[in-house]
Parts: sequence; C-alpha cells; structure tokens
Amino acid sequence: MPEITRRRALTAAAAVAATASAAVTLAAPAASAAGHHEPAAPESFDEVYKGRRIQGRPAGGGAHHHEHGGGYEVFVDGVQLHVMRNADGSWISVVSHYDPVPTPRAAARAAVDELQGAPLLPFPAN
Repeated sequence: MPEITRRRALTAAAAVAATASAAVTLAAPAASAAGHHEPAAPESFDEVYKGRRIQGRPAGGGAHHHEHGGGYEVFVDGVQLHVMRNADGSWISVVSHYDPVPTPRAAARAAVDELQGAPLLPFPAN
C-alpha cells in the first residue's frame, strides 16, 4: 500500500472541498426558489395630479402588459405609461427611467412632473 504523502492528502482534501462546494451551489437555487414569493401588487389609484389624470391598476387578464411591470398598468390622461418594478421593489417608468420611486403612483407623478405639461405619447410595442 502506498504511503500517504502530504501532496496526496492535500489533493484529497481539495477534492472533498470541491465536491461539498458543488453540492451547496446546486442546492442553493432550489432552496431560494422554495422561499421566494411575489410581493403583493400595489393598490389601484385614480386621481388628478397637477391637472393630469393618473391611474394605476393590476393589469387585466386580456390586457397586454410587459412582465417587467409585474402585471401592473399605469396611465397618464388615458395613455399607458410603461413601468417596471426593479429587483429591490422600487419602480421606474419610461419617462423617469433613472429616478426609482417606491410605488407606481409615485412613478406616474414623477412622469407628470417630467413631462411639464407635454402630452405622454404612446410607446410603441414590439
């Protein structure tokens, strides 16, 4: 039987560590997916903000919506404002893309502020 050298012992330890690390890596996505849940959809709103009508609601079953918006629609004067929910739960819109806000209502208000009275033009869908 060959004598165990320090090199062989270190090689065996590295192989065991690599195998254990691979097992943890493979199990982690399944564990995080099991505990993952979608945050609750924001509440609907319908108000006049600075003379503009802003509305928000969960997207209807047959309505077209981007999955980035998490199934939520926002409108400014009846024109859809495309919104997206970020991974951290904040919201952005096509008008105020670099200024995340906490809610779709805040995204609609930020868009009205940014538009400064200009009409929101329809955003062409793909």
